[in-house]
Amino acid sequence: MKGRRSEINILHDILQLIEKKGGVAKPTHILYGANLSYKRMVGYLEFLEEKDFIEKVEKSGKTAYKTTDKGKRFLLEFRKVEELSSAFGIGL
Repeated sequence: MKGRRSEINILHDILQLIEKKGGVAKPTHILYGANLSYKRMVGYLEFLEEKDFIEKVEKSGKTAYKTTDKGKRFLLEFRKVEELSSAFGIGL
């Protein structure tokens, strides 16, 4: 049963995308990589920043986002939950 991505899956996708970019990603990469509209991306980035999962940094004179230790821990724990749910035949 696949449908629209849940908010937690979108947050996971954003954090995972940043990590795949070496821990720092520009908004444009996040926008296209996470398949979001600009407005939705901004909302998710603000949320992740408020919760200290990411932080805004400068990269080549432009704004970028970096995964924090808390964001990295979230990714690790999310993988565990995915494995557990998969073991019981339940997709996230």
